[in-house]
Amino acid sequence: MEKNKLVELTNEELQIEKKKLKKRKFLKALLIGILVGVLFMLGSAIVHYESPFGTIPIFLLLFIIFKIAKSPDKDKTLEETLKERNIN
Repeated sequence: MEKNKLVELTNEELQIEKKKLKKRKFLKALLIGILVGVLFMLGSAIVHYESPFGTIPIFLLLFIIFKIAKSPDKDKTLEETLKERNIN
């Protein structure tokens, strides 16, 4: 959310946004964990079968993982607004 929109929200609405933030962080971590597990399984299959074309899916998975991990966090502005208003 934009900083201007967050300033206009009431404390109750900010707490609702905070709950959504927790869910997003959890789902993001879960998705990254699942993809890392798939990455290790794929890596072990490539090593076992000595497939020369197996590196392509590994690079695709790494790209997806890094895109998810480094996605532009609009949550930082929400966290800053929560700290400004002392909402825990």
